[in-house]
Amino acid sequence: MHAVHDSSISFVGRPLRKFAFVSAAAEREYKDLPQDVQDDFGKDLRRIQYGQDPERPIKALTESVGAGAIELIINGSPAFRCVYVAKFADMVVVLHSFVKTTNRSDRHAMQVAEDRMKEFKHELRKMGYRV
Repeated sequence: MHAVHDSSISFVGRPLRKFAFVSAAAEREYKDLPQDVQDDFGKDLRRIQYGQDPERPIKALTESVGAGAIELIINGSPAFRCVYVAKFADMVVVLHSFVKTTNRSDRHAMQVAEDRMKEFKHELRKMGYRV
């Protein structure tokens, strides 16, 4: 995992979840998004770290990416997506961020997110987590 941020800050008796990009590539993709999009996704990712619901629309990607995968949605032309998982190891992990250019499902983007989810779970198993 890349860029893990540890914190001992707590919110209503609960520790702040750690945050990470699953890989350097996932971090680059996120940082390649326009700054206002990064800011909007970042606010929601922070809310998720605090155990709150995001303000943006979301979509569960259980079927296409895996259990626990969630897509943050910013619609428009172009539209933007940020796929993350917050189900394991008390962490919020960004798997993939991308520009959505069609109304159809982006199969390549879902495959990238699925592959990264598999690798993330593999790494967690190596660290002793049951996933």
